Amino acid sequence: MCLAVPALVEEVLGDSRARVRLGGVLQDISTVLVEDLRKGDYVIVHVGFALSRLDRDEAQKTLDLMREAAGFEGGA
Repeated sequence: MCLAVPALVEEVLGDSRARVRLGGVLQDISTVLVEDLRKGDYVIVHVGFALSRLDRDEAQKTLDLMREAAGFEGGA
């Protein structure tokens, strides 16, 4: 299964690259698909590419749901 996740842009590096924070991890990604990114923007990241910009509130809702799901222990 593949998952696209919200990430916070920490630094725009140039050459269509940016450094983002995914949880506590910094990762360099391609920004070739999203124009005019700035530090503080949220993007949806999938396999190392920013797919689209995301509203801060929507990003936070998604991250909260992911945290909740990670703590879920299903059972019969």
